[in-house]
Amino acid sequence: MHEKTDKPVLVTGATGYVAGRLIPLLLASGYRVRAMGRTIAKMAGRPWGSEAHVELVTGDIMDTGSLQKAAAGCGTIYYLVHSMISQKGTYRDADKTGAANMVQAAADQGADHIIYLGGLGDIHHKNISKHLVSRNEVGNILQSGPVPATVLRAAMILGSGSASFEILRYLAERLPIMITPKWVSMPTQPIAITNVLGYLKGCLEHPETRGRTFDIGGPDIVSYKDLFTIFAKQAGLPAPVMIPVPVLTPRLSSLWIHLVTPVPAAIAQPLAEGLSLPTVCTENRITKIIPQDLLTCDQAIARALDRIRQEQVDTCWADAGALLYPEWTHCGDSDYSGGTILKCGYRAPIQGHARDLWPAVEKLGGNTGYYAADLLWKIRGILDVFSGGVGLQRGRRSQHTLQVGDALDFWRVLEVDKPHRLLLVAEMKLPGQALLEIFITPKGPDRCELTLLSRFLPRGIFGIAYWYVLYPFHQYVFARMLAGMAAAAGKTLLAPPRRFTPKITNACSLPPEQ
Repeated sequence: MHEKTDKPVLVTGATGYVAGRLIPLLLASGYRVRAMGRTIAKMAGRPWGSEAHVELVTGDIMDTGSLQKAAAGCGTIYYLVHSMISQKGTYRDADKTGAANMVQAAADQGADHIIYLGGLGDIHHKNISKHLVSRNEVGNILQSGPVPATVLRAAMILGSGSASFEILRYLAERLPIMITPKWVSMPTQPIAITNVLGYLKGCLEHPETRGRTFDIGGPDIVSYKDLFTIFAKQAGLPAPVMIPVPVLTPRLSSLWIHLVTPVPAAIAQPLAEGLSLPTVCTENRITKIIPQDLLTCDQAIARALDRIRQEQVDTCWADAGALLYPEWTHCGDSDYSGGTILKCGYRAPIQGHARDLWPAVEKLGGNTGYYAADLLWKIRGILDVFSGGVGLQRGRRSQHTLQVGDALDFWRVLEVDKPHRLLLVAEMKLPGQALLEIFITPKGPDRCELTLLSRFLPRGIFGIAYWYVLYPFHQYVFARMLAGMAAAAGKTLLAPPRRFTPKITNACSLPPEQ
């Protein structure tokens, strides 16, 4: 067995689905962890971000200098990075470059071990997908270097918040009758996220896994049709009626998934392409080296549904990716030279404290809605989906709390300063870039002011036209949102919401002038 050393364990892709769950597991087991991501604020907002034995570092697999710094002094490196979201169609080249950069950094910094989670599937199968080819290429590159690398190959991961599970859940819940392609009969061997984490941690503690490749899977070999039936049983739904057709290609499947589930086509298509070949373990050597109780598909799905009902979804597929601030949000320039920033602001005085009003602000979106004109918001979400955007279907990780980096419908949380300020950046399809900011400003012993400020940097004449066409709707919606938030908090407006124009000469995220 491996003995703990003073060297920290480097976990890359720290805010991703798997890494975000592995880090607290390692910390609970007594390891020192160096978490690497592209945004410190996003990592710091995680529950483990302030733990005593975790160090947060910025790093990007495409930046060799940052990788060298992140790997310095580390013993084991978990390579849990994937460029499918950030690079979309060019992810294969980006992943090869990133893996080569990590091999070099690990060697230069004297690392002992690299652990990588890849995809399961016969690389020589006629239906092999580009996604699985890419996963295999990354594993080969990592194992080509002087630092021994362990490669784990998994099929579908069953766990609350995983992209594969979300596709399964939304299709089963929303489509009692499905027109299905032939791949629904393809055999697969899913594995629970709990068992994936057990194997990842176990590879750290068992030196005999170094330099080897292992297939990991649960105890069940099922078809995707079986998975829909199992899910329906665990969710208390009738089993869906499936009508197979021979012409539904992975491309068409991904577009259908995009329309029905929160997973966008850019992610759904690579995943759907991998459904056309068997994904079953060809060996089970790791079960002898790292024994653990493997959850059945019934158990894994039941556990995932319980976590969703209890709002204990620790990480989600939508967490991955850099937290990108629009360039024009940074302070320093007197006037942003890249274009005119258009603004729409409303504010209202409210009887009560900021801390009493904050819960209503923090519950914005998701199942709660937007406190006004929800039909208009839903229409905007539908239009976004048909434009190739994410729409409102992503919802929220939690219906009660927000943390930096969370997806919130078609927004992303940039900043949270409880109980005074929430800053969101739009991830919908827009002819420009948009921010939505909510302030709660104390105004006395038992009084505060609630402010909603929208800012938009248009892209070309179409962006300007878009803003002014929707401006009357903004005025209608924003004033009523303020009143709705106050009512939801049980507070009284001391005066009707009024429109204002912020007296700021730059695009900084600052409270509006009083």
